[in-house]
Amino acid sequence: MSETYFSKQLAAGEEIRLITKQHWLILVRETYKAALVLVVLLALVIVLRAEVFKHHHWVLWGLVLLVVPGAFFVVGVLSYLTRKFIVTTRRVAQVSGIVSKTVIDSSLEKVNDVLLKQSLIGRLLNYGDIEILTASDVGINKFAKLRRPVDFKTSMLDAKEQMEQQLGRSS
Repeated sequence: MSETYFSKQLAAGEEIRLITKQHWLILVRETYKAALVLVVLLALVIVLRAEVFKHHHWVLWGLVLLVVPGAFFVVGVLSYLTRKFIVTTRRVAQVSGIVSKTVIDSSLEKVNDVLLKQSLIGRLLNYGDIEILTASDVGINKFAKLRRPVDFKTSMLDAKEQMEQQLGRSS
């Protein structure tokens, strides 16, 4: 879904080089509380079903209590699935949002430095943070817990180099 949304925003001659997302640990971080509440509520329903749920109004309240953490869980999963990090031949972008979309991008031409941070666990599980330092007023775009961050950084730097070579030939 995000690829289609973003591909409509490509300039003439611009091509997508890499699309990635955050590591699955982000999904766990965004949904574990809702999942834990769901498990506890389901356990209570199973344990108390004989006594409490003999009365029909308690069944309704039990279902309502399951819907709220269930909705938070679904929103967390959809948020994770729709957040993409993209490298094109001209820019690097982050696309997020389920219904309304947010696109943050930086022109490769404006990228001054790229900082890759990986902890020991990040290296073992192949995730890390990428900070893109640009010449803009904002200055820094941070992409947290990207999966395969070395591939992302390499793809971005290769695209920047290729763009600079093409600009050098055309002038």
